[in-house]
Amino acid sequence: MPNAIKEALDIQPLVTGGKSVRDVTEDILRPVEAFPTSLWWKTFLLALTITVIDLGIIGYLVYEGLYILGINNPVGWGFFIVNFVFWIGIGHAGTLISAVLYLFRQEWRTGINRAAEAMTIFAVLTAASTLIIHIGRPWMGYWLFPYPNERGPLWVNFRSPLIWDTFAVSTYLTISLVFWYIGLIPDIAAVRDRATGKVRKMVYDILSFGWVGSNKAWSHLETVAMILAALSTPLVLSVHTIVSFDFAVSILPGWHTTIFPPYFVAGAIFSGFAMVVTLMVIAREVFNLKDYITMKHLENMNKVIMVTGLIVGLAYSTEFFMAWYSGNEYEGFAFVNRAFGPFGWAYFIMFSCNVFAPQVFWWKKLRTNIPVMFVISIIVNIGMWFERFVIVMTLHRDFLPSSWDVYVPTVYDFMMLLGTFGIFFTLFLLFCRLLPVIAVAEVKTVMPHKDGGHH
Repeated sequence: MPNAIKEALDIQPLVTGGKSVRDVTEDILRPVEAFPTSLWWKTFLLALTITVIDLGIIGYLVYEGLYILGINNPVGWGFFIVNFVFWIGIGHAGTLISAVLYLFRQEWRTGINRAAEAMTIFAVLTAASTLIIHIGRPWMGYWLFPYPNERGPLWVNFRSPLIWDTFAVSTYLTISLVFWYIGLIPDIAAVRDRATGKVRKMVYDILSFGWVGSNKAWSHLETVAMILAALSTPLVLSVHTIVSFDFAVSILPGWHTTIFPPYFVAGAIFSGFAMVVTLMVIAREVFNLKDYITMKHLENMNKVIMVTGLIVGLAYSTEFFMAWYSGNEYEGFAFVNRAFGPFGWAYFIMFSCNVFAPQVFWWKKLRTNIPVMFVISIIVNIGMWFERFVIVMTLHRDFLPSSWDVYVPTVYDFMMLLGTFGIFFTLFLLFCRLLPVIAVAEVKTVMPHKDGGHH
């Protein structure tokens, strides 16, 4: 295709720098094969330290009791459910990028899908850790699973949203993990073939399941990937819909509303893509992968952030309109209290970060500016955390004024919030060190020929 036509259509290559097939393998596998840099060690040790402190606080919480937290009678979940919904939302972009864009044959997914899939798994594991704690008696968490047992006729309450969460999150994690690992097998085999040490070669040989790269093996891999993508696609809608039922199936004003499922799904994709942008900007700088995580990848994700930000803004406005239009004084009070009550400052932060901040991406110059997109991606995730905070904490005023209270988080609440980031980044940094961050085999399929075409 002539360059003039490509420029007119705004077609940008997905691999830049005139890379050869050999260069792709060398560049992407270098972080796995080389000794970790001092920057990686410092970041990893910081994340690991935060994780260890978090585990210590969780142990102290189990030993001492819930009174060390800020939860009270009207606000019984506190930061636990806020963190849970936040991290489940973070994991949504990985499934969307991997499965949905795979089915629609969107080639721009190839540079970012591997890291997004890994982010999904680590975010779901992080969310699961808070889910187990917020049930109140974590040592009885296995009661959530419906299996024949010595408890006789005692079964789980299938009408409880906690049970729905268990099914949704475990299914989501299983499918995402299998889909991620299936795509990793050819790249693990590439690491195995280049390994020099016997132990390293043996470990990667086991992990690659003896992959030989034959036509039959590739055919089977692509068939399985297609099936898993088709299974994963409904999960994009179903998982966060079920998470929204934690709130929507209640009879509380401000929660009992049919807008919650689509509103939560849009918000999840919104925050998930923002986290992918944050991680990809860091990865392309730290691992020198600018030729594979190109501006086209980042710009497309910024467009998704802008669109889903508009949907979230519409949901906020619709909630207020329906509270007024319903004529229900309790519903109206819940939303007035949300915006102008004691936690009005949190609502202002939420609205500013989620609705106003992403609008800068209407301008191409700003949505292709690395510092701008990095800052906006962080602002969006701050706003999405505050969205869940606002939903949960504004219940501090219920039907009985004598039971009204204000939620004041303690240092333990904040430490456990910080600890979730420690768990997530510890897992993600280990992934970056041990496995290819970018799908080598898939990137090679979208490399441009010298004549401007594609494989």
